[in-house]
Amino acid sequence: MTSTNILLLALLGLAPSLFWLFLYLREDCEPEPKSLLLKTFLMGVIISPLAIILQFLFADFFSGLLAVDRRGLMNTGAFLFWAAFVEETIKFYAVRSVALNTPEFDEPTDGMIYMITASLGFAAMENILVAYNVLPKGISTAFSTILLRFFGATLLHTLSAAIFGYFIAIAWLFDHHRKKFILAGLALATISHFIFNLLLSSASHAQGLFFTTLLLLSMAYLVYLLFAKTKRKYCKATRAA
Repeated sequence: MTSTNILLLALLGLAPSLFWLFLYLREDCEPEPKSLLLKTFLMGVIISPLAIILQFLFADFFSGLLAVDRRGLMNTGAFLFWAAFVEETIKFYAVRSVALNTPEFDEPTDGMIYMITASLGFAAMENILVAYNVLPKGISTAFSTILLRFFGATLLHTLSAAIFGYFIAIAWLFDHHRKKFILAGLALATISHFIFNLLLSSASHAQGLFFTTLLLLSMAYLVYLLFAKTKRKYCKATRAA
């Protein structure tokens, strides 16, 4: 692979994530340290291959156990749910290992900001791998594929992470119920992610596009409300202080 192709893959993979990250960071009441944001983003990038490994291990194990084709198994609801659960768990682990227990994690909106940052690192690596697979078909194919992911899978990662991050914010405020809120956030993020995967795999192209768009718009509106609620409560308090 030429250096030009490597640069192109990096640009195609990173551009959607950096765009969404820029938009979300504008929602933060008090800007986070750039070094910690970068570490969180990079952890999302680094840890993303683990999701692929766990998904393939699941497919290999159960295809052998049930004596079915692995490719067919990967289109089942059980696999799609597992894939969603693994990816949401890994994104949380990225935040937990880098940012969650630092002094800089000191306000409720941080839960949403750092989860989104980790998810966009995760999505960037996904996009690079997807672009690598389709690049032999031509630059235009790679570009159109990443453009679809910009409005689809990449956006989904940010929205499910933001919803999960809101529950982390609540857990940050109510420490004695921390595990319950984190598990609730993981469950809701996983279910949202699973529904997106299921709609894409089970519906026709037109139906899948319609229903996934409807789902993403609903999630985007919910995230907008959650950000507004968190900022309204916390930002006013910090300004008053």
